[in-house]
Order: sequence, then structure tokens, then C-alpha cells
Amino acid sequence: MEILTLVALLLVGAYILKSRDQRQRIALLGSHLGQYQIEKLMESLTQGYLRCLGEDDPERRQQIWSLLDTTEEKLSSQFDSFAAGFARLPEADTRVSKLPIAIPYAHKLFPAATFDLREALNIHARGIAGVMKNASNRPAKSKAFTMSAELFLMQHTCHWFCKSKTVASARMLARHQTSYEQLLDAVSPETRRAYGTLTGQ
Repeated sequence: MEILTLVALLLVGAYILKSRDQRQRIALLGSHLGQYQIEKLMESLTQGYLRCLGEDDPERRQQIWSLLDTTEEKLSSQFDSFAAGFARLPEADTRVSKLPIAIPYAHKLFPAATFDLREALNIHARGIAGVMKNASNRPAKSKAFTMSAELFLMQHTCHWFCKSKTVASARMLARHQTSYEQLLDAVSPETRRAYGTLTGQ
């Protein structure tokens, strides 16, 4: 009976520590994201892509693409600023555990099994900017598809930082019917290589 009580106390203690750690991470990320309209611009883009793809009138469709180009530029600019601001934080606060489940303060207990969110955000910033500039001349639909993947992977990374990789992947599947593996396949080759090197995926 004493063993069961001890196990129960340990589980409760671990849950409290995990919740505290995650609250701190959410607050840290939120304090930086709150300075920008990144989430609002993301929503405008994804809804705009769907509206444009469903538009039958070529002229109207082209008008929508032009508006979306402007939104992409705003989003890329704001994300660059966000990543630059976040990069000024100390490394001790920006480590992300590669372990599949959330363990309280795993980034301090197992530092070798972590990556730096600051580096990940820089990869995302370059990926978003690269697709926005479209140096590879992707057709409009292909560009929209790749940009969506870049944005969703960035969102996955943020959830990974706040919770865990498993939770981030589950949220992505529930919200966008897209698996983590599908995201990695859909982003630009440059993002895929850099992200894979950083996270060990």
C-alpha cells in the first residue's frame, strides 16, 4: 500500500511540474507572438488559398492571388521580426525536447536530446520568405500548397515547444488532417533538409 501511495505522489508531482513547465513555455512564446499578427495573417492566407482555388472566374482568381501575395509579404516580414526577437532569448529558455512525450524539464535533464527553438524559427523564417519570393517559379497552386506546409510545420514546432512532439502531431492531424510526415514532405527542400538536420528527423 505504501508503494502505491508513493507512486501516486510521484505521478501527481510529475504532473504538477510538467504543467508548470508548459505554462512557462506557453507564456514565453505567447509574449513574443502577441506583438505580431502572425496567426491572423496565417488564417487569412489559408482561407484565401481555399477561396482562390474554388474561384471559377480567371480574372477574379488572379485578383485574389495578387492580394494573397501582399499578405504573404506581410506575414514573412512579421515572422522575420518575431524570429529575430526570439533569438535574443537565452538558450536555456529555448531548448525543445526531442522525446516523444512530455517529461518535466526534460530539456535540462536530457540536454543531448534537445534542439534550439531559436534555430528552428530561423529555418521557418527562411522557408516562408523563400516560398514568398518564389525564386523557383512555382505555379500559384503549388506555391500556395508549399506555403501552407511551411506555415503548418512552423505551427507544429511551436506546439512541440509548448507541449511535446506527440501532442503537436496529434493537433496537426486533428485540425488540418495532415500528419507530421506529410508536412515534412510538402515543405520546400531547403526547409526539409535544415529542419531534419536540426531535429534529427
